[in-house]
Formats: sequence, structure tokens, C-alpha cells
Amino acid sequence: MKLGIVGLPNVGKSTLFNSLTKAGAESANYPFCTIDPNVGVVPVPDERIDVLTKMYNSKKTVPAVIEFVDIAGLVKGASKGEGLGNQFLSNIREVDAIVHVVRCFEDTNVVHVDGSIDPLRDIETINFELIFSDIEILDRRIAKNQRAANNNKDIAREVDFMKRVKEHLENGKLAITFAAEGEDEEAWIAEYNLLTRKPVIFAANVAEDEVSEDDDNAYVQAVKGYAKEYGSKVFKVCAQIEQEISELDDDEKKMFLEELGLAESGLDKLIRASYSLLGLISYLTSGEDETRAWTIQAGTKAPQAAGKIHTDFEKGFIRAEVVAYKDLVENGSMVAAKEKGLVRSEGKEYVVQDGDVILFKFNV
Repeated sequence: MKLGIVGLPNVGKSTLFNSLTKAGAESANYPFCTIDPNVGVVPVPDERIDVLTKMYNSKKTVPAVIEFVDIAGLVKGASKGEGLGNQFLSNIREVDAIVHVVRCFEDTNVVHVDGSIDPLRDIETINFELIFSDIEILDRRIAKNQRAANNNKDIAREVDFMKRVKEHLENGKLAITFAAEGEDEEAWIAEYNLLTRKPVIFAANVAEDEVSEDDDNAYVQAVKGYAKEYGSKVFKVCAQIEQEISELDDDEKKMFLEELGLAESGLDKLIRASYSLLGLISYLTSGEDETRAWTIQAGTKAPQAAGKIHTDFEKGFIRAEVVAYKDLVENGSMVAAKEKGLVRSEGKEYVVQDGDVILFKFNV
């Protein structure tokens, strides 16, 4: 899974990126201090693989990972070259979802590029830059295909479709609200990789004394109201606290979170929101050599899940030996779980569930 982090300068974007990835992106109290996109790969915390590693005495543990891409803070006119320009938006065109960091705290010591705190205005500023970037992509595609469209009906249909999508964007609407009709249109719009069609998770960055409160401040409430309208996720976070957490070991982190009255870290919240938004689950494989978590779409059938490990597994799929993680741990071994009839032999139509521990049988 790959997530792109966007936001205005000085909203806590790079501070949050640093704490999530411990990558040390430059973070300072002035606009555009992040010049090149920063990339960090983060293991997905999953206690299940730690338990299975001990149970099987595995030589290696491989968690699922998330790749974060942090780009320079965007400002009004970024798509036209203002600030650091549109060049950095191309770095997040390949991501699965966008994490939009929004400032929801007052602090006279931290300047705001627009001089005041207004999360909805900030969201709109970023959205317009993403819209302009998408229009530019469509303009290029239309120009490239226009001549061929005169002699090819299929290309002409697609050019007409692109013009409709472009008109939708020019009206200030996000591509995610455009209703594509039929398989062709769905395939076309997916191929364009439009930024405003990507799912969004809003990180509402609040002050330290507001992060553990059940009551959201007016800024967070406004972001949640906006997100609901577009089917986006929101999680409340204090980037400053996350930075402190990132420097602690696991035991210290647990104590620190408890002192703050927090059940989980911002990274845990973000991962949960990402998996939920993108409809992802993890299945597990475990043995003496390796215990690993594999991320797949919910609804994936056994052969395609096997294909995540190796294409040969999918091509030569015979069956899957499946046990629920909970059943395996409660019984202490695969043999004991088998004796109780908890290990199932599943075929090609089996839909893999989150937490399934699977041994694939295949024939090359």
C-alpha cells in the first residue's frame, strides 16, 4: 500500500511524516522547507505475526508495509508553478490513497501561509491544485488523441468522455464525484490516475491538550462534516506528540500513550483508516523459515491470494489449508487445531478472511 501525504506548508505535514516513518524529512517553521519528495516505508504493526513467529520459531518475520510519500507543501497556484510548482504532484499520482494533513490548532508561533486557521478553506486550496493538475493531464491526453479520433470511433468516444470529465473538473468538482457509466468508462477513468479520484484520509492535526479529548474542536468538526460528504475518513492526531512517540521504545510508548489517555498512536489510527477506506485485509503464512503478513483486497479468492506470494501459486493452485488465527493460537499448534476439526481444506471459490493462517498446495 502506498499513501501520499499532502497539505499546505506549516500544517504539521512533514512533522507527521517524520514521526510515522522516522525518515528525518526536514521540518521547520517556514514554507517550502521540504523540497524533494521524501519516501518512507513503515511496517504495519500486527501482534499476530509476532505471536506466530514465537509459535513456529521462525527465522524471519516479514510484516505488511506501507510506503509514505511526502511532497512539498502546496499553495494556491502550485499547479501553475507557484511555490514549488506542480512538479511534485506527479510523485503522488501512483499512490493508492491521499493523506491530507489539515491544521486544526491555533498557535501564534507557527505561521500559516494564509494568515488564519480555516481547515475548510485549506482543504479547498489543496483540492483546486489537485483539480488543476488533473485538468492538465486530461488536456495532454485529449491533444494526443484528437487527430486519431477523426478516423476511429472508439478513440472518438474516449476523447468525448475525457472532455466530459474535464468539464466536471472545470466546474470545481472532484473526479471522485463523476459518475462513470459502463465498463469502458470505468476502465478509462481508472487509467488516467486522477488525483481527485483517489480516496482521501484527513489527518486533523490538533494541539497536544486536545488530542485525547472526546470532544472535537470546531475545526475538527468542520473537517468531519466535509469528509462525510465525500466518503472520506478522518483521524485526529497531534503531530508533535507523534514525533515524541517515535523516539520511544515499545514499552515507553505504551506508558506514554496511557498517560495521555490514548488507546493507540497516530500511525495505528492511520493504518486502520487506510485498510478500512481501501477495503484491505491481511492473511498470514507461518513456518520455520518465515512468518509473514500479506495484504489483499477484502473479497479476494484463495488462488488470487496465493498469487500474492508467487504467480506459480495461483497458476497451479490445488487447495488451501486454512485455520483462523484465533483457533490456531488457542490450540497451540496446527496439529492440535486439525484434531479438533478447525483446519479446513478450501478450494478455488474460497474467499480469504482477515487473520486466516494459510498453507497453499499447488502444482507447477
